[in-house]
Amino acid sequence: MNFFKKLIYLFVFFIAALFDRVKAQDFMPKKYPDRVILTWTENPAVSQTVTWRTDTTILAAKAQIKAEDASPSMEEAITSYDADSRLLAGGNAYTTTNYHHVTFKNLKPGTVYAYRVGAGEYWSEWFQFTTAAESNKPFSFIYLGDAQNDIRSKWSRVIRKAFSHQPDARFIIHTGDLINRSNDDKEWGEWHYGGGFINGMIPSIPSPGNHEYVRNTKRELVLDPHWAAQYTLPANGPKGLESSVYYVDYQNVRVISLDSQLIILDEAAAKLQFQWLEKVLKENTNLWTVITFHHPIFSTAKSRDNKEFRERFKPLFDRYHVDLVLQGHDHTYSRGQNLPRGLSGREAGGPVYLVSVAGPKMYKVDGSKWMNVSLENTQLFQLVHVNGEELKFEAYKTSGELFDAFSLKKENRNQAAEFIELNHSSK
Repeated sequence: MNFFKKLIYLFVFFIAALFDRVKAQDFMPKKYPDRVILTWTENPAVSQTVTWRTDTTILAAKAQIKAEDASPSMEEAITSYDADSRLLAGGNAYTTTNYHHVTFKNLKPGTVYAYRVGAGEYWSEWFQFTTAAESNKPFSFIYLGDAQNDIRSKWSRVIRKAFSHQPDARFIIHTGDLINRSNDDKEWGEWHYGGGFINGMIPSIPSPGNHEYVRNTKRELVLDPHWAAQYTLPANGPKGLESSVYYVDYQNVRVISLDSQLIILDEAAAKLQFQWLEKVLKENTNLWTVITFHHPIFSTAKSRDNKEFRERFKPLFDRYHVDLVLQGHDHTYSRGQNLPRGLSGREAGGPVYLVSVAGPKMYKVDGSKWMNVSLENTQLFQLVHVNGEELKFEAYKTSGELFDAFSLKKENRNQAAEFIELNHSSK
């Protein structure tokens, strides 16, 4: 009898262990598409890139698109595209997956499109996106700092609150440390779960952080293989760094992504990015310039400083009148211009430097004098509104309370913007 009891116990234990393993694999790929996400590889006014994931049984994936006409006859008058596909081992995913991507081309500016992705009987829902306008019509975008920890549980509400505040945002900037452990497919599953349909409607502009990197057996820095698989980005960066260093021109704004992990830890990559950035800034014809990366030029957390990074790159930001520098890493909110004493507005110039955090991991502010505004222990999202010669910035607590706000005004790209403080709760 004891033998049978032990056998039953072992059987129950096995089933329970199997059930736990299945629960840990909530993000396993299936025949139906998931992790649908928009990025850009070409002009946002006439193209749109979409990437998605399936299991490896889906080989000949497709994407279908049509100009939105509000008709329920979605399968009529569509254009089909064959997808490019690649295998990804998936890190801690326990399986190999297929990632697919398509770039819709020859689209009309300022137009709402509906699209879906899939193959055979297995299709996503129909999503919508809007192409950029040819003219400089007003638009808004979202800026999010590190997600990193408790992504599904605690970060998801931040991106969703940002979306509820600005549902017509035209893109979302993510400033690195989107996950905590490089090549952990479960964490990437949580990140895509948090963004959900938002990622399929509003394009992402991501920059990698230190947590998207690991060192291989040769002690070389290696970017998470999920990065290039799920983010199909412009190939306009320096050779060898196209997956993380690039720029997007949206109407009259140039958004530039740098890879600060390589700037700080790889001298050759830092030099390459500096040379590339100077050329990109010099040739820029847009009125507004936004640069995004992970490690702050001016750190906000205690016992941190990126002096060499600052001394090398800040002169470029000043010389070419960069307007906003959007950063993460230090898990606080801070804003400042690092202006010479007694100067303000157009007379002083220089970018507005911002650090923010969207996830729940928090640090202490060091009280540095470069900051005009700072905040600890608070999850935030930021909205940026661009309207011709004026750019307005708003930082919101996840509760929806406006915490910080300012505007920039300028008439041409060769002048520093005039900074205007707005009323906000940080006062």
